[in-house]
Amino acid sequence: MKKVFALLAITGILTFGASFANAQDPEAEQPTQVEQTVQETTPAPAAQTSLFDGVEEDKAFHQVLKEKFIEGGVGWMAPILILLIIGLALCIERMIYLGLSQANTKKLLANIEDLLRKGEMEEAKELCRNTRGPVAGIFYQGLDRYDGNLDDVEKAITSYGGVMMGNLEKGTSWITLFIALAPSLGFLGTVIGLVQAFDNIERVGDISPTIVAGGMKVALLTTVFGLIVAMVLQVFYNFVLSKIESIVNDMEDSSITFMDILAEYHAKN
Repeated sequence: MKKVFALLAITGILTFGASFANAQDPEAEQPTQVEQTVQETTPAPAAQTSLFDGVEEDKAFHQVLKEKFIEGGVGWMAPILILLIIGLALCIERMIYLGLSQANTKKLLANIEDLLRKGEMEEAKELCRNTRGPVAGIFYQGLDRYDGNLDDVEKAITSYGGVMMGNLEKGTSWITLFIALAPSLGFLGTVIGLVQAFDNIERVGDISPTIVAGGMKVALLTTVFGLIVAMVLQVFYNFVLSKIESIVNDMEDSSITFMDILAEYHAKN
């Protein structure tokens, strides 16, 4: 990766140096009188248009975004904005919950193993009870149901692990709903806006470019904002899913090690 960045930097420096040298070269080819006449008489190409044309360059991006939001119509933009706010709130809540659910499982397993070797079962339960995270909860359920039968412990770990996975994934179905609903609302607003534009054309009795362009611009803005909301929520949702997968993998791996520790403790007793 460092070599790639270095190569790109060298290429940029050489390109800039070559262009600077050409600009300063006094013997550079000068346009003839005919070419100058052609250049003066040839009209300049039309500037490319974009979504934010007609807006002063000194305006900040959030001001432009607010103006386009108002142009799209509050009736359609407000639901899309509400989906964004609620979706981000759910994502942030899941991120905080998943962050608090993570624990140092290797250290916890080492402490439990040390306590069980000393025969301190109650102390091991207390350690799990005072440790945050789903992994410590699973270990506590296994220790609490240990009566010499490892099958009961395994069933308890499996059952409680399913409950913990459900808690980790709580609310994620609503995030996926908002990701699908935001562009759908945008498309619906676009279709209704186009219908209204055609109604205006029918009422006026003439296809005026102003009527068509204005109606289509307002209609398409709902789709633009709907897609933006969906993309933002998708990024947060994928991050939440990656955290859930990491915690679940940690739960499964540590549960296997925990069962090995209990089997060793059972063999000694």
